[in-house]
Amino acid sequence: MVIVALMMATATSAQGTADDYRRAYALQEKFKSQNVRHWAHSVTWKDSTHLFTYWTDTDNGQQYFEYDADTQTRKEVAPPPKTEPRHRFGRHHQRHWMEVDEERFAHPVASPDGKKEAWIEGDNVVMHDAGQPYSVKQPLSQDGTLGLYYSNNIIWSPDSRYLFVCKRQPTEKRYVYYVETSPADQLQPILHKQEYAKPGDALPQRIPVIFDTQTGRRIEGSTALCPKQYELGTFAWTADSKEVTMEYNERGHKTYRVLAMNADDGTMRTIVEETAPTFVNYTRHFRHDFADGKRMLWMSERDNWNHLYLYDMATGKVIRQVTKGQWCVREVVKVDEEAGVIYFAASGVNEKEDPYFVHYYSIGIDGKGMRCLTPEEGQHEAQFSADFRYLTDTWSRVDKAPVTVLRSVADGSLLATVESADISALQANGWQAPEVFVAKGRDGKTDMWGIIQKPTNFDPSHTYPVIEYIYSGPGSAYTPKSFISYNWNMTPLAELGFIVVQLDAMGTSWRGKKFEETCYKNLKDAGLPDRRLWIQEAARQHPYMDAGNVGIFGASAGGQESTTAVLLHGDFYKAAYSSCGCHDNRMDKIWWNEQWMGYPVDSSYVESSNVYHAAKLKRPLMLVVGEMDDNVDPASTYQLVNALVNAGKDFELVVLPGIRHTMGERYGEHKRFDFFVRHLLGVTPPQWETLSDSPQP
Repeated sequence: MVIVALMMATATSAQGTADDYRRAYALQEKFKSQNVRHWAHSVTWKDSTHLFTYWTDTDNGQQYFEYDADTQTRKEVAPPPKTEPRHRFGRHHQRHWMEVDEERFAHPVASPDGKKEAWIEGDNVVMHDAGQPYSVKQPLSQDGTLGLYYSNNIIWSPDSRYLFVCKRQPTEKRYVYYVETSPADQLQPILHKQEYAKPGDALPQRIPVIFDTQTGRRIEGSTALCPKQYELGTFAWTADSKEVTMEYNERGHKTYRVLAMNADDGTMRTIVEETAPTFVNYTRHFRHDFADGKRMLWMSERDNWNHLYLYDMATGKVIRQVTKGQWCVREVVKVDEEAGVIYFAASGVNEKEDPYFVHYYSIGIDGKGMRCLTPEEGQHEAQFSADFRYLTDTWSRVDKAPVTVLRSVADGSLLATVESADISALQANGWQAPEVFVAKGRDGKTDMWGIIQKPTNFDPSHTYPVIEYIYSGPGSAYTPKSFISYNWNMTPLAELGFIVVQLDAMGTSWRGKKFEETCYKNLKDAGLPDRRLWIQEAARQHPYMDAGNVGIFGASAGGQESTTAVLLHGDFYKAAYSSCGCHDNRMDKIWWNEQWMGYPVDSSYVESSNVYHAAKLKRPLMLVVGEMDDNVDPASTYQLVNALVNAGKDFELVVLPGIRHTMGERYGEHKRFDFFVRHLLGVTPPQWETLSDSPQP
């Protein structure tokens, strides 16, 4: 009887079986967003009207509606006409996003009054009277050379007198080469070449120059305030044609300036200067120049929180800090100069809710009268009518179905509930919302927020291994906050018999600059000390979670971080799946890595390299790489493979022919399932041929 009871217990608690796999694959259909009724999608205001359109899924398919905000009535309308997809022919694609424009292509640029045109010819600037033959021209410069030429980015002053352009010093480019081993249209492999600047590479430099077209005088600006350029750009004339403003991003990102160059004598002055001993997060940039040319609205993290500051453009002095508090401005929607109001999105204002929830607000340019326009507790996405009289707001939480409402922008008052999503069909198919969980980080006082996903057949009396999905770095925060019917990274994996978690630990964004600076010159940190504490506390409060049996997976930065977890925290993380990882930051793209790891390249890059730590591997590791990855150089994975081979380490490698940057596609997803079933459940995965939903040729 004891033996029979044990056998029955084993049968009921079986995990990683063929049935589990079939059920996991079936959830994509069961939990698809089309099974959510009355979820307003693609809410879009129509031009300058008070009408907006959207569509929802119904029992009869998609329905399209037009809603009148003035009368708060709607009518069904025909779906918009389908647009034909744009096809690319052959292998001649558009410029890749990593390719730098050398600014050499000559094209005439007309003056605002239409009387003159200027262009680049023979590395120099030439000009002629509009309407005349191009052979009748006037050279404005003669000092341009192959190695220091004038850019084709020519900008006329509003009064058509002055012409601004930069002399550009190019650099030798770095390229990454890819072998496409199995092209679809031929037998033999194809070698591809892609421009790809990496940390430490030389970058083009610019010297600002102004030409007075009336006198022919050339005025070259000093680069004393903009040396060691990572970028010098955003050039614009002031309305009075007296100065050219520009933005300077210092190499290493510790200094960022807004500069102004005088058209009369070429002197350069600083309007705004941002400095930090670590990094200025320039990707979180906003600037608005007022029409009067006297004031500027600027975004900064200088007080540890992302806020708005009003500047006097003439003196470079701060007039006032417009927004303030221990919360972050996320986006400026509009600056209404006439009404003296700023509309913006922010998170963390309400101390009683999840600090990542985005709400929309209005505030006076004088810093007074801040008002919340979207008060419900949740993640909000607002769309404003052209005249900013109305807004539509779709809000939700991971455990709250989406609701779309119409509000007055004047005071945020609720005018109508447009749609309330119905998830009863999802719930009938077994859908369960993830649990939001909060625990203290390594400092013992700061909350780390995350979610816990269970399988649909969850049994609280059973013990489940834990798998963390990781993506870190201060580019943003990554844990879902809004409703998701089917989470690609979590839902099917949990169904195999795991608890899958995701959280934002120290080193990510929107919790203040000190919080995100944890990663500086230390990407190997990845918030891992906070993550293990969070999982351990979650397991303490949820006995069904086995904190002694934890796996981790991720792609790209998450691919680097998941491997780091088993190399440097192998006492806690027992297995890792890592796809397309930037395993050595010296091998990856320049902008991401110099932003967080600094310049020049130093020993901190080595210390954060998985290649450097490869010999420490003691846990199961599966590496996945797309041979055509045009985001992270595939050599980064291959160099880690080489180090592991040289160290005599056992690991698994999956190379996906023809695939670019990826978590693994359907094939890699199945490999990930098998990997964790084998190493965390201790179960031999079912044969692929027995599963109808497995990747088949």
